[in-house]
Amino acid sequence: MTDLETLRSALREPPAEEFTEPDLGAIMTKGRRIRRRRRLATGAGGVAATVVTVLVIVGAVALKKPPPGRQPLPPAASAPSSSLQQPASPPPSPQATSTQAPSTSVPLGNIISLGTKSDDGREIVLYASALDEPDMPNIEFGLRIAYRNGDGSYEDLMMSNEYKKSDRSFGFHAVDGGDVVRGAFVPVFGYFAGGAARITSTVRGKPVEAKVVPWSEDPSVSIFWFDGSQVESAGVLTPLIAYDVRGQRLTK
Repeated sequence: MTDLETLRSALREPPAEEFTEPDLGAIMTKGRRIRRRRRLATGAGGVAATVVTVLVIVGAVALKKPPPGRQPLPPAASAPSSSLQQPASPPPSPQATSTQAPSTSVPLGNIISLGTKSDDGREIVLYASALDEPDMPNIEFGLRIAYRNGDGSYEDLMMSNEYKKSDRSFGFHAVDGGDVVRGAFVPVFGYFAGGAARITSTVRGKPVEAKVVPWSEDPSVSIFWFDGSQVESAGVLTPLIAYDVRGQRLTK
């Protein structure tokens, strides 16, 4: 008999002892325990991995934090220098304001009342006054607007005069005003050399007319001013026009 036939014969023989039926309950219980251990092992591995991660993070933080002996210093404040830094000086004490008395002048020729007064009742007037300036040889007078005080003196508010050409050359001169000076509104004023009897202009397209008074020292000079309620400044006048006693236009 060959080896193969011997093996086949052995396989056909019945076992020497009978096998009992498998205990399925015990097998399942044992299987659950194996699975539970695998699950616990898996969970333990996750916990271990978490612990390792935390340790790595803590380690990284620990590595970033310098040792106690080498803590970073805060920005150093500049050390006071005895040669550069001076002791703080006390704030300057308020200085007394020097208030000079307003200048006064002597009128040259007639004094023209503007019909207005200050809050304390002083009259506001317009007049000419003499000028003697070496650098302006052709300028002999200018105009002033002032308060007339109770004692007959005058307190100047504004002065205006020609400075480019002769003070009596033909045309308009020293046009100024339209400002509030020490609580008083100074109207737009000036003079015309050339015998003007009437002076007009326009303000934003509306005709306005000045009040005109001949100067007693030279009737060819006409002193004029505008009503402050109609003309608030010289810049709004476009243009100034002068007429003679016959109504003929003197200016272009």
